[in-house]
Amino acid sequence: MTKVGYSQVWDLDVFFAGGSESQELRAHLDASKEEINIVEEKVAKFHTPVSADDGKKVFELIEAIKDTAINLREAGAVIGCFLAANTKDKKALILQGEMGALSAKFANIQLRFKQTLAKTDAEVWQSLLETDELSQFTFILNEWREEVQMKLSEEEESLITALSVDGYQGWGQLYDQLVGDIEIQMTVNGEEKSLSVGQANNLSSNKNEEIRKEAFEKLTEAWKSKEDFFASALNHLAGFRLAVYDKRGWDSVLQEPLMRNRMSQETLDAMWSAISANKEPFVSYLSAKAKMVGKEKIDWYDLDAPVTASTKTMEYEEGAEFILEQFGKFGPELEAFSRKAFNESWIEAEDRPNKRPGGFCTGMPKSEQSRIFMTYSGSMSNVATLAHELGHAFHSYALRPVHYMNRQYAMGVAETASTFAEMIVADAAVKAAETNEEKVALLEDKVQRSVAFFMNIHARFLFETRFYEERKHGVVPAARLNELMEEAQREAYGGALNTVHPHFWASKLHFYITNTPFYNFPYTFGYLFSLSIYAKALAEGENFEQKYLSLLRDTAVMSVEDLAMKHLGEDITKVDFWEKGVALCVKDVEEFLKIASKEG
Repeated sequence: MTKVGYSQVWDLDVFFAGGSESQELRAHLDASKEEINIVEEKVAKFHTPVSADDGKKVFELIEAIKDTAINLREAGAVIGCFLAANTKDKKALILQGEMGALSAKFANIQLRFKQTLAKTDAEVWQSLLETDELSQFTFILNEWREEVQMKLSEEEESLITALSVDGYQGWGQLYDQLVGDIEIQMTVNGEEKSLSVGQANNLSSNKNEEIRKEAFEKLTEAWKSKEDFFASALNHLAGFRLAVYDKRGWDSVLQEPLMRNRMSQETLDAMWSAISANKEPFVSYLSAKAKMVGKEKIDWYDLDAPVTASTKTMEYEEGAEFILEQFGKFGPELEAFSRKAFNESWIEAEDRPNKRPGGFCTGMPKSEQSRIFMTYSGSMSNVATLAHELGHAFHSYALRPVHYMNRQYAMGVAETASTFAEMIVADAAVKAAETNEEKVALLEDKVQRSVAFFMNIHARFLFETRFYEERKHGVVPAARLNELMEEAQREAYGGALNTVHPHFWASKLHFYITNTPFYNFPYTFGYLFSLSIYAKALAEGENFEQKYLSLLRDTAVMSVEDLAMKHLGEDITKVDFWEKGVALCVKDVEEFLKIASKEG
């Protein structure tokens, strides 16, 4: 395969030259402050519409809000990139705090606009939605109206938003600081290294069990040494949310995440029911894997262990070209877009200290670009992660023709696009395997994703649901959080685990992301939902890409139930829809076990 020189360090200067000390960024933030003040004045003068003739005024305000939101999002995304790439960037940390205050003020202004608009008489409201200016926003405007009716008064909601800057968002930022300060001292391949959490996590797939175990134990020591701090942050985050929910009269902690994901409780219950009833094949896989690594039952630090001696690795450039080749087989737009991302240095993949753990994709709407963050160490799992994040970026690309206010898709469908891209690459890797040994390793990489979504994510969901119930009655100490996590893991993994990870609640950033409650079940939704889309793509070949783009453009303007019915002809409130997706994953397990038994 031909090697191409792709940079592993992203280009952020194209947005604001000079990093966190950028004068361009400073000027942009100052201009955004002025924009916010102007929008605030316009909203203050805005009155509840009394006829369809007021549609033009509503549209003008929507446009002003859109322009300001784009500028704020651009700056916030870039500042987030600064901190992800260097957790010790103290200037970026200050800028993040400034962005938090600006965003809170702007959120309050938008809330006032929504609340004034929501007071519109029902008949007038319907006539507004039929105007040329506002008909394109029917879904989002109705969503705003419903959301306002479910919340408190304008003054109370504004107070909540203002207090959240230091009383809520601050806890998430504190978590990021605590993790950023962690350094893991280890000897790897005879070399003494100081590793970030992200680098140490990458050792979970090391072929040497001693290295995997040591990395896990040292990370556990780090989480344990600060467990009271992490527990405090988690409890205060949850306490803030619960206090807000109580004031609004919301009984269920799932009301907000379901509303944000445009999903019904019926759909969520159907999904978990299908998964819970079909775990046995994945328990069998974990049992087989335990024997392959020389154990009766599998330990947590062996979950990502390679199962063959010659696990395939790819250098960054090789991995990039492999992804582009497979994307090209799906459709020309996905391939051309992804090549642009590599060529123009949209990706931060370098393996170095002081980077944030994990991976993400963030959008810069003003520049109509994205940036992808990860730490690439050469595993096929890394290649899959890279494809996953490119899928997120392609989703943003697909929405470019759509008005910005109709681009705010929910997390579940966001994970659909990313998982779809990941599956294209994972399937191709299995088919391209030259030996049974290599095929076993690649099949296992696919099965591991199913285990992650059906077991790991399920454990997170069970833990978080039970934690919130206990938090309603008072602070939940670190020791009890450990117990809740262990119980959730043993249940979600069907008793397949020997040792578990009680401090997982402290190690997982997702529990501390303040803007997104229950940052777990949408991953599993996206995974299984994308399987149905992938099945259609396989059946229709290259002709499917335009239909896929059409689906992506609808992701922010309808519920997930309506999206599935329109584009897949499926009722996702029924268990059988989800069981079809799980069955496809079981086939991977069966193929893995069949080939692995022959290899053994």
